Amino acid sequence: MNETVGRLTAYSADEFRARASNVSPNEPGADLGDHRLNPDLRDMIVRDDLRSAAVLIPVVDRADGATMILTQRTANLRTHSGQIAFPGGTIDESDGTPENAALRETWEEIGLAQQNISVVGRMPDYLTGSGFRIAPVLGVVRPDFELQVNPDEVEDAFEVPLSFLMNPDNHKRESRVWQGKERFYFTMPYGERFIWGVTAGIIHTLYERFYR
Repeated sequence: MNETVGRLTAYSADEFRARASNVSPNEPGADLGDHRLNPDLRDMIVRDDLRSAAVLIPVVDRADGATMILTQRTANLRTHSGQIAFPGGTIDESDGTPENAALRETWEEIGLAQQNISVVGRMPDYLTGSGFRIAPVLGVVRPDFELQVNPDEVEDAFEVPLSFLMNPDNHKRESRVWQGKERFYFTMPYGERFIWGVTAGIIHTLYERFYR
């Protein structure tokens, strides 16, 4: 019983909130992104003309252990179509901050209202091979919500236990050949869901910063 209680405490929303308070988006020496697994692609990924984007990492305050909301993108989008993703998108000039952009995109994509979300921190930017500089915004979500997905962008939204995502045994390092070179990435299969690529990379970074 004590071991179970300990696990629930470690993966509770309150514990996530406490850990998030100790991370800074301007953390010295932070160099996060797809190039960490692929150093030979660094010059292609780390550049000045990346598009600015923000995602919300929404951790739901469930009594039996926190969960994380993820989305399945529709198949007709221009980038990362059909993939598992966090709610988020490009930072518009009118947003002002990555936090505002993440909250706006979350509302537009899955109908999760801002009053249900408490922003508790932000990770350093994550750079992607697809040309984005992503600001991962950390949020704790009250469980009394109803989602309404935007079918133009999102096929489905679902929750995964935080204890599963923060378990390194579930982080698989795989590779495929891309433009004649072997490219490495993380995967985190969860039932019928296949979490991989940028989303899995951000989740693995979250594990390294908070739970390792």
